[in-house]
Amino acid sequence: MERRAHRRVPRRCARGLGRAGLEPADVPIRADDPGRRGPRALPDDEAGSAGRVSSVVCQHRASLSVIDVPFDVPSRAHHRIVMVASSYPRFHGDSVGSFMEPIAQGIARRGHEVHLVAPWHPKWNRPTFEAGVHFHLFHYAPTAGLNTFGYAEGMRADVRLRASAVAVAPLAVLAGWFKALRVAQKKRATIMHAHWVVPGGVIGAAAAGSIPLVISLHGSDVFVAERHAVARLAARGAFARARWVSACSEDLRVRAVAIGAQGARSSVVPYGVDSERFSPDEQARRRVRESLGIADNVPLVFAVGRLVRKKGFEYLIDAAAILKSQHPALRVAIAGDGDLEAELRARALASGVGDVVQLLGHVAHHEVPALLAAADVAVAPSVHDSAGNVDGLPNTVMEIMASGTPLVATPVGGIGAVATDGTTARLVPERDARALAVAIDDLLR
Repeated sequence: MERRAHRRVPRRCARGLGRAGLEPADVPIRADDPGRRGPRALPDDEAGSAGRVSSVVCQHRASLSVIDVPFDVPSRAHHRIVMVASSYPRFHGDSVGSFMEPIAQGIARRGHEVHLVAPWHPKWNRPTFEAGVHFHLFHYAPTAGLNTFGYAEGMRADVRLRASAVAVAPLAVLAGWFKALRVAQKKRATIMHAHWVVPGGVIGAAAAGSIPLVISLHGSDVFVAERHAVARLAARGAFARARWVSACSEDLRVRAVAIGAQGARSSVVPYGVDSERFSPDEQARRRVRESLGIADNVPLVFAVGRLVRKKGFEYLIDAAAILKSQHPALRVAIAGDGDLEAELRARALASGVGDVVQLLGHVAHHEVPALLAAADVAVAPSVHDSAGNVDGLPNTVMEIMASGTPLVATPVGGIGAVATDGTTARLVPERDARALAVAIDDLLR
Protein backbone atom coordinates (compact mmCIF):
# COMPACT_ATOMS: atom_id res chain seq x y z
CA MET A 1 0.00 0.00 0.00
CA GLU A 2 1.42 3.38 -0.90
CA ARG A 3 2.56 5.68 1.83
CA ARG A 4 0.17 8.07 3.44
CA ALA A 5 0.32 11.53 1.91
CA HIS A 6 0.87 14.56 4.10
CA ARG A 7 0.74 18.26 3.47
CA ARG A 8 2.32 20.92 5.59
CA VAL A 9 -0.01 23.09 7.65
CA PRO A 10 -0.98 26.19 5.63
CA ARG A 11 0.87 29.30 6.75
CA ARG A 12 -2.25 31.05 8.05
CA CYS A 13 -3.05 28.03 10.23
CA ALA A 14 0.52 27.70 11.41
CA ARG A 15 0.31 31.26 12.70
CA GLY A 16 -2.87 30.39 14.58
CA LEU A 17 -1.26 27.33 16.11
CA GLY A 18 1.78 29.35 17.06
CA ARG A 19 -0.35 31.94 18.83
CA ALA A 20 -1.98 29.06 20.68
CA GLY A 21 1.38 27.87 21.92
CA LEU A 22 1.36 24.82 19.65
CA GLU A 23 3.78 23.64 17.01
CA PRO A 24 2.55 23.18 13.43
CA ALA A 25 2.44 19.52 12.46
CA ASP A 26 1.92 17.57 9.28
CA VAL A 27 -1.79 17.15 8.71
CA PRO A 28 -2.92 13.82 7.27
CA ILE A 29 -5.07 14.12 4.18
CA ARG A 30 -5.35 10.46 3.19
CA ALA A 31 -7.54 7.83 4.79
CA ASP A 32 -4.97 5.07 4.55
CA ASP A 33 -1.84 4.24 6.49
CA PRO A 34 1.25 2.23 5.50
CA GLY A 35 0.70 -0.06 8.47
CA ARG A 36 -3.07 -0.37 8.16
CA ARG A 37 -4.49 -3.69 7.03
CA GLY A 38 -7.87 -4.80 5.82
CA PRO A 39 -9.76 -2.03 3.99
CA ARG A 40 -8.65 -0.50 0.79
CA ALA A 41 -7.80 3.17 1.06
CA LEU A 42 -9.83 6.02 -0.30
CA PRO A 43 -8.45 7.26 -3.61
CA ASP A 44 -5.94 10.08 -3.79
CA ASP A 45 -7.60 13.45 -3.66
CA GLU A 46 -6.74 16.32 -5.93
CA ALA A 47 -4.38 19.01 -4.73
CA GLY A 48 -7.23 21.45 -4.17
CA SER A 49 -9.18 19.05 -1.99
CA ALA A 50 -6.05 18.08 -0.09
CA GLY A 51 -5.29 21.68 0.73
CA ARG A 52 -8.89 22.21 1.77
CA VAL A 53 -8.91 19.30 4.17
CA SER A 54 -5.50 20.27 5.51
CA SER A 55 -6.73 23.81 6.08
CA VAL A 56 -9.80 22.65 7.99
CA VAL A 57 -8.07 19.99 10.06
CA CYS A 58 -5.26 22.28 11.12
CA GLN A 59 -7.67 24.80 12.63
CA HIS A 60 -7.00 23.56 16.15
CA ARG A 61 -9.66 24.72 18.53
CA ALA A 62 -7.08 26.77 20.37
CA SER A 63 -7.03 29.18 17.44
CA LEU A 64 -10.78 29.81 17.64
CA SER A 65 -10.18 32.79 19.88
CA VAL A 66 -12.71 35.59 20.02
CA ILE A 67 -9.73 37.93 19.89
CA ASP A 68 -9.50 37.36 16.14
CA VAL A 69 -13.11 38.43 15.50
CA PRO A 70 -13.24 41.78 13.64
CA PHE A 71 -15.39 43.83 15.99
CA ASP A 72 -14.50 47.00 17.85
CA VAL A 73 -12.59 45.66 20.84
CA PRO A 74 -9.50 47.64 21.84
CA SER A 75 -6.40 45.82 20.62
CA ARG A 76 -4.31 44.55 23.49
CA ALA A 77 -1.93 41.72 24.21
CA HIS A 78 -3.89 40.55 27.23
CA HIS A 79 -7.65 40.15 27.57
CA ARG A 80 -9.69 39.09 30.56
CA ILE A 81 -12.37 36.81 29.13
CA VAL A 82 -15.43 35.48 30.91
CA MET A 83 -16.74 32.37 29.17
CA VAL A 84 -20.28 31.26 29.90
CA ALA A 85 -21.04 27.63 29.09
CA SER A 86 -23.67 25.08 30.04
CA SER A 87 -21.34 22.14 29.33
CA TYR A 88 -17.66 21.44 29.92
CA PRO A 89 -15.82 18.19 30.70
CA ARG A 90 -16.65 17.62 34.35
CA PHE A 91 -13.63 15.41 34.95
CA HIS A 92 -10.64 14.21 32.98
CA GLY A 93 -11.85 11.92 30.21
CA ASP A 94 -15.44 13.19 30.27
CA SER A 95 -16.90 13.22 26.75
CA VAL A 96 -19.57 15.81 27.57
CA GLY A 97 -18.63 19.19 26.08
CA SER A 98 -15.17 17.86 25.23
CA PHE A 99 -14.65 20.49 22.52
CA MET A 100 -14.97 23.26 25.11
CA GLU A 101 -11.79 22.32 26.95
CA PRO A 102 -9.31 22.99 24.11
CA ILE A 103 -11.12 26.24 23.28
CA ALA A 104 -10.73 27.57 26.83
CA GLN A 105 -7.24 26.19 27.39
CA GLY A 106 -6.05 27.26 23.95
CA ILE A 107 -7.10 30.87 24.49
CA ALA A 108 -5.40 30.82 27.90
CA ARG A 109 -2.19 29.57 26.25
CA ARG A 110 -2.28 32.63 24.04
CA GLY A 111 -1.70 34.75 27.12
CA HIS A 112 -5.27 35.68 28.01
CA GLU A 113 -6.98 35.35 31.37
CA VAL A 114 -9.89 32.93 31.05
CA HIS A 115 -12.70 32.59 33.59
CA LEU A 116 -15.27 29.91 32.82
CA VAL A 117 -18.73 30.21 34.39
CA ALA A 118 -20.73 26.96 34.34
CA PRO A 119 -23.49 25.21 36.32
CA TRP A 120 -22.46 22.99 39.20
CA HIS A 121 -22.83 19.26 38.68
CA PRO A 122 -22.48 16.40 41.18
CA LYS A 123 -19.90 14.73 38.91
CA TRP A 124 -17.71 17.85 38.73
CA ASN A 125 -14.17 16.93 39.74
CA ARG A 126 -11.76 19.67 38.73
CA PRO A 127 -9.64 22.13 40.69
CA THR A 128 -10.66 25.78 40.67
CA PHE A 129 -7.75 26.56 38.34
CA GLU A 130 -6.32 24.25 35.70
CA ALA A 131 -4.33 24.69 32.49
CA GLY A 132 -4.83 28.45 32.52
CA VAL A 133 -8.60 28.31 33.08
CA HIS A 134 -10.32 29.57 36.24
CA PHE A 135 -13.60 27.77 37.03
CA HIS A 136 -16.58 29.52 38.63
CA LEU A 137 -19.54 27.19 39.24
CA PHE A 138 -23.01 28.32 40.19
CA HIS A 139 -25.64 26.35 42.13
CA TYR A 140 -29.25 26.66 41.05
CA ALA A 141 -31.27 23.53 41.96
CA PRO A 142 -33.20 23.38 45.24
CA THR A 143 -32.76 19.57 45.31
CA ALA A 144 -30.09 17.23 43.95
CA GLY A 145 -32.59 15.55 41.63
CA LEU A 146 -33.13 18.80 39.72
CA ASN A 147 -29.51 19.19 38.59
CA THR A 148 -30.53 18.65 34.96
CA PHE A 149 -29.45 21.98 33.49
CA GLY A 150 -26.61 21.58 31.00
CA TYR A 151 -24.09 18.80 30.46
CA ALA A 152 -26.32 17.19 27.80
CA GLU A 153 -28.90 16.28 30.46
CA GLY A 154 -31.59 18.82 29.63
CA MET A 155 -33.03 16.94 26.64
CA ARG A 156 -34.43 13.46 26.18
CA ALA A 157 -32.37 11.82 23.38
CA ASP A 158 -31.72 15.38 22.14
CA VAL A 159 -35.28 15.48 20.78
CA ARG A 160 -37.33 17.19 23.48
CA LEU A 161 -36.66 19.15 26.65
CA ARG A 162 -37.02 17.35 29.94
CA ALA A 163 -39.71 18.77 32.22
CA SER A 164 -37.21 19.06 35.07
CA ALA A 165 -34.84 21.12 32.90
CA VAL A 166 -37.66 23.46 31.90
CA ALA A 167 -38.67 23.82 35.55
CA VAL A 168 -35.21 24.86 36.77
CA ALA A 169 -34.24 26.93 33.70
CA PRO A 170 -35.33 30.30 35.21
CA LEU A 171 -33.38 29.54 38.40
CA ALA A 172 -30.32 28.44 36.43
CA VAL A 173 -30.35 31.49 34.16
CA LEU A 174 -30.74 33.80 37.15
CA ALA A 175 -27.94 32.07 39.08
CA GLY A 176 -25.72 32.03 35.99
CA TRP A 177 -26.33 35.72 35.35
CA PHE A 178 -25.45 36.62 38.95
CA LYS A 179 -22.25 34.54 38.87
CA ALA A 180 -21.14 35.82 35.44
CA LEU A 181 -21.85 39.42 36.47
CA ARG A 182 -19.85 39.08 39.69
CA VAL A 183 -16.91 37.43 37.93
CA ALA A 184 -16.91 40.03 35.15
CA GLN A 185 -16.94 42.88 37.64
CA LYS A 186 -14.40 41.38 40.02
CA LYS A 187 -11.96 40.40 37.25
CA ARG A 188 -12.61 43.56 35.19
CA ALA A 189 -13.44 41.49 32.14
CA THR A 190 -12.82 42.90 28.67
CA ILE A 191 -14.79 40.28 26.68
CA MET A 192 -17.82 38.12 27.44
CA HIS A 193 -17.77 34.91 25.38
CA ALA A 194 -21.02 32.93 25.60
CA HIS A 195 -21.38 29.38 24.29
CA TRP A 196 -24.80 28.20 23.07
CA VAL A 197 -27.13 31.15 22.51
CA VAL A 198 -29.64 29.42 24.78
CA PRO A 199 -28.79 29.53 27.63
CA GLY A 200 -25.22 30.88 27.49
CA GLY A 201 -25.97 33.80 25.20
CA VAL A 202 -28.93 34.86 27.32
CA ILE A 203 -26.83 34.78 30.49
CA GLY A 204 -23.91 36.52 28.79
CA ALA A 205 -26.09 39.26 27.32
CA ALA A 206 -27.53 40.04 30.75
CA ALA A 207 -24.13 40.05 32.45
CA ALA A 208 -21.97 41.74 29.80
CA GLY A 209 -22.84 45.33 30.64
CA SER A 210 -20.66 47.56 28.48
CA ILE A 211 -18.11 44.93 27.45
CA PRO A 212 -18.34 43.22 24.04
CA LEU A 213 -20.35 40.00 23.83
CA VAL A 214 -19.45 37.16 21.46
CA ILE A 215 -21.78 34.17 21.06
CA SER A 216 -20.60 30.82 19.72
CA LEU A 217 -23.24 28.42 18.40
CA HIS A 218 -22.88 24.65 18.66
CA GLY A 219 -26.14 23.18 17.32
CA SER A 220 -28.71 22.17 19.91
CA ASP A 221 -29.08 25.79 21.07
CA VAL A 222 -30.40 26.94 17.70
CA PHE A 223 -32.68 23.90 17.54
CA VAL A 224 -34.23 24.78 20.92
CA ALA A 225 -34.72 28.39 19.81
CA GLU A 226 -36.39 27.24 16.60
CA ARG A 227 -38.79 24.95 18.43
CA HIS A 228 -39.79 27.01 21.48
CA ALA A 229 -41.22 30.53 21.36
CA VAL A 230 -39.81 31.64 24.72
CA ALA A 231 -36.33 30.38 23.85
CA ARG A 232 -36.56 32.05 20.43
CA LEU A 233 -37.48 35.38 22.01
CA ALA A 234 -34.59 35.06 24.47
CA ALA A 235 -32.18 34.15 21.65
CA ARG A 236 -33.23 37.20 19.63
CA GLY A 237 -32.49 39.42 22.60
CA ALA A 238 -29.06 37.86 23.01
CA PHE A 239 -28.28 38.16 19.29
CA ALA A 240 -29.28 41.83 19.37
CA ARG A 241 -26.75 42.43 22.14
CA ALA A 242 -23.91 40.45 20.51
CA ARG A 243 -21.03 42.14 18.71
CA TRP A 244 -20.27 38.92 16.85
CA VAL A 245 -21.75 35.44 16.40
CA SER A 246 -19.75 32.40 15.32
CA ALA A 247 -21.18 29.07 14.15
CA CYS A 248 -19.46 25.76 13.53
CA SER A 249 -21.17 25.34 10.15
CA GLU A 250 -22.84 27.46 7.48
CA ASP A 251 -26.09 25.56 7.96
CA LEU A 252 -26.11 26.57 11.62
CA ARG A 253 -25.20 30.19 10.83
CA VAL A 254 -28.04 30.52 8.31
CA ARG A 255 -30.52 29.09 10.80
CA ALA A 256 -29.29 31.51 13.45
CA VAL A 257 -29.75 34.46 11.10
CA ALA A 258 -33.31 33.29 10.47
CA ILE A 259 -34.11 33.66 14.17
CA GLY A 260 -32.40 36.99 14.73
CA ALA A 261 -28.61 36.90 14.40
CA GLN A 262 -27.17 39.66 12.21
CA GLY A 263 -25.71 38.17 9.05
CA ALA A 264 -23.11 40.93 8.75
CA ARG A 265 -21.90 40.19 12.27
CA SER A 266 -21.63 36.43 11.96
CA SER A 267 -19.13 33.96 10.58
CA VAL A 268 -18.42 30.25 10.29
CA VAL A 269 -15.55 28.91 12.39
CA PRO A 270 -15.30 25.13 11.96
CA TYR A 271 -14.06 23.02 14.81
CA GLY A 272 -10.54 21.72 14.50
CA VAL A 273 -8.63 18.73 15.76
CA ASP A 274 -5.22 18.09 17.25
CA SER A 275 -3.66 16.06 14.44
CA GLU A 276 -0.81 14.93 16.69
CA ARG A 277 -3.23 13.11 19.01
CA PHE A 278 -5.43 11.82 16.21
CA SER A 279 -3.10 10.04 13.83
CA PRO A 280 -2.43 6.45 12.69
CA ASP A 281 -0.95 4.32 15.48
CA GLU A 282 -0.18 0.67 14.74
CA GLN A 283 0.70 -0.11 18.36
CA ALA A 284 -2.62 1.31 19.56
CA ARG A 285 -4.39 -0.70 16.86
CA ARG A 286 -2.93 -3.96 18.14
CA ARG A 287 -3.52 -3.06 21.80
CA VAL A 288 -7.18 -2.11 21.35
CA ARG A 289 -7.99 -5.10 19.17
CA GLU A 290 -6.43 -7.41 21.74
CA SER A 291 -8.49 -5.82 24.52
CA LEU A 292 -11.68 -6.25 22.46
CA GLY A 293 -10.80 -9.80 21.48
CA ILE A 294 -10.69 -8.93 17.77
CA ALA A 295 -8.02 -10.46 15.54
CA ASP A 296 -6.07 -8.17 13.24
CA ASN A 297 -7.70 -9.61 10.12
CA VAL A 298 -11.27 -9.17 11.42
CA PRO A 299 -13.04 -6.14 9.90
CA LEU A 300 -13.88 -3.58 12.58
CA VAL A 301 -16.30 -0.69 12.02
CA PHE A 302 -16.30 2.02 14.68
CA ALA A 303 -18.59 4.90 15.61
CA VAL A 304 -18.58 7.27 18.57
CA GLY A 305 -21.05 9.75 19.99
CA ARG A 306 -23.87 10.20 22.45
CA LEU A 307 -26.64 7.65 22.00
CA VAL A 308 -29.26 10.12 20.81
CA ARG A 309 -31.51 10.28 17.75
CA LYS A 310 -29.53 12.75 15.69
CA LYS A 311 -26.46 10.49 15.67
CA GLY A 312 -28.33 7.93 13.53
CA PHE A 313 -26.76 4.85 15.11
CA GLU A 314 -29.86 2.75 14.49
CA TYR A 315 -29.09 2.93 10.77
CA LEU A 316 -25.56 1.68 11.40
CA ILE A 317 -27.03 -1.31 13.25
CA ASP A 318 -29.36 -1.97 10.31
CA ALA A 319 -26.38 -1.69 7.95
CA ALA A 320 -24.53 -4.28 10.06
CA ALA A 321 -27.43 -6.68 9.53
CA ILE A 322 -27.10 -6.20 5.77
CA LEU A 323 -23.32 -6.66 5.86
CA LYS A 324 -23.29 -9.78 8.01
CA SER A 325 -23.78 -12.18 5.11
CA GLN A 326 -20.92 -10.62 3.14
CA HIS A 327 -18.59 -10.25 6.12
CA PRO A 328 -19.38 -13.06 8.60
CA ALA A 329 -16.59 -12.00 10.98
CA LEU A 330 -17.62 -8.32 10.99
CA ARG A 331 -17.56 -6.44 14.28
CA VAL A 332 -19.19 -3.05 14.89
CA ALA A 333 -18.22 -1.07 18.00
CA ILE A 334 -20.17 2.01 19.09
CA ALA A 335 -18.67 4.13 21.87
CA GLY A 336 -20.85 6.46 23.93
CA ASP A 337 -23.71 6.49 26.39
CA GLY A 338 -27.14 8.06 26.35
CA ASP A 339 -30.88 7.61 26.52
CA LEU A 340 -31.08 5.15 23.62
CA GLU A 341 -28.66 2.51 24.90
CA ALA A 342 -31.32 -0.09 25.77
CA GLU A 343 -33.23 0.59 22.55
CA LEU A 344 -30.14 0.21 20.37
CA ARG A 345 -29.12 -2.98 22.15
CA ALA A 346 -32.60 -4.42 21.58
CA ARG A 347 -32.50 -3.38 17.92
CA ALA A 348 -29.22 -5.21 17.41
CA LEU A 349 -30.63 -8.38 18.97
CA ALA A 350 -33.84 -8.16 16.94
CA SER A 351 -31.84 -7.66 13.74
CA GLY A 352 -29.73 -10.73 14.38
CA VAL A 353 -26.51 -8.81 14.99
CA GLY A 354 -26.37 -8.91 18.76
CA ASP A 355 -23.07 -10.77 18.42
CA VAL A 356 -21.78 -8.28 15.84
CA VAL A 357 -22.61 -4.93 17.42
CA GLN A 358 -20.88 -4.03 20.66
CA LEU A 359 -22.01 -0.99 22.65
CA LEU A 360 -18.91 0.10 24.55
CA GLY A 361 -20.66 2.60 26.80
CA HIS A 362 -18.86 5.73 27.97
CA VAL A 363 -15.35 6.02 26.57
CA ALA A 364 -12.98 8.73 27.79
CA HIS A 365 -12.17 11.20 25.04
CA HIS A 366 -8.43 10.52 25.34
CA GLU A 367 -9.13 6.86 24.47
CA VAL A 368 -10.87 7.68 21.17
CA PRO A 369 -7.64 8.07 19.11
CA ALA A 370 -6.63 4.48 19.90
CA LEU A 371 -10.08 3.16 19.01
CA LEU A 372 -9.95 4.99 15.69
CA ALA A 373 -6.51 3.54 15.04
CA ALA A 374 -7.93 0.06 15.61
CA ALA A 375 -10.85 0.53 13.21
CA ASP A 376 -10.88 -0.34 9.52
CA VAL A 377 -13.78 2.01 8.80
CA ALA A 378 -15.35 4.74 10.93
CA VAL A 379 -18.95 5.85 10.46
CA ALA A 380 -20.74 9.10 11.30
CA PRO A 381 -24.36 8.38 10.28
CA SER A 382 -25.84 11.68 11.51
CA VAL A 383 -29.47 12.50 10.65
CA HIS A 384 -32.09 15.17 11.10
CA ASP A 385 -34.12 13.62 13.89
CA SER A 386 -37.92 13.59 13.99
CA ALA A 387 -38.00 16.98 15.71
CA GLY A 388 -35.53 18.56 13.27
CA ASN A 389 -32.46 18.55 15.50
CA VAL A 390 -29.15 17.92 13.75
CA ASP A 391 -25.45 18.09 14.53
CA GLY A 392 -23.78 21.40 13.76
CA LEU A 393 -20.44 19.79 12.94
CA PRO A 394 -19.63 16.55 14.78
CA ASN A 395 -16.11 16.71 16.19
CA THR A 396 -15.78 13.01 15.45
CA VAL A 397 -15.79 13.68 11.71
CA MET A 398 -12.70 15.87 12.03
CA GLU A 399 -11.04 13.39 14.36
CA ILE A 400 -11.70 10.50 11.99
CA MET A 401 -10.22 12.36 9.02
CA ALA A 402 -7.11 13.28 11.02
CA SER A 403 -6.73 9.70 12.23
CA GLY A 404 -6.46 8.33 8.72
CA THR A 405 -9.36 5.93 9.17
CA PRO A 406 -11.64 5.66 6.10
CA LEU A 407 -14.83 7.60 6.80
CA VAL A 408 -18.43 6.94 5.83
CA ALA A 409 -20.76 9.79 6.75
CA THR A 410 -23.95 11.61 5.84
CA PRO A 411 -23.74 15.16 4.45
CA VAL A 412 -25.95 16.77 7.10
CA GLY A 413 -25.22 19.92 9.08
CA GLY A 414 -21.62 20.95 8.55
CA ILE A 415 -20.30 17.53 7.51
CA GLY A 416 -20.59 18.21 3.80
CA ALA A 417 -18.50 21.36 4.18
CA VAL A 418 -15.45 19.49 5.51
CA ALA A 419 -15.76 16.05 3.91
CA THR A 420 -15.77 15.54 0.14
CA ASP A 421 -17.42 12.44 -1.30
CA GLY A 422 -14.97 10.15 -3.04
CA THR A 423 -11.86 11.95 -1.86
CA THR A 424 -11.85 12.47 1.90
CA ALA A 425 -14.94 10.41 2.74
CA ARG A 426 -17.79 8.36 1.37
CA LEU A 427 -20.96 10.40 1.81
CA VAL A 428 -24.33 8.66 1.69
CA PRO A 429 -27.93 9.86 2.13
CA GLU A 430 -29.14 10.08 5.71
CA ARG A 431 -31.45 7.38 7.07
CA ASP A 432 -30.35 4.95 4.36
CA ALA A 433 -28.98 1.77 5.94
CA ARG A 434 -28.46 0.08 2.58
CA ALA A 435 -26.37 2.98 1.27
CA LEU A 436 -24.32 2.84 4.48
CA ALA A 437 -23.79 -0.88 4.00
CA VAL A 438 -22.70 -0.47 0.37
CA ALA A 439 -20.17 2.24 1.27
CA ILE A 440 -18.76 0.26 4.21
CA ASP A 441 -18.54 -2.90 2.11
CA ASP A 442 -16.71 -1.01 -0.64
CA LEU A 443 -14.08 0.21 1.83
CA LEU A 444 -13.65 -3.19 3.46
CA ARG A 445 -12.95 -4.99 0.18
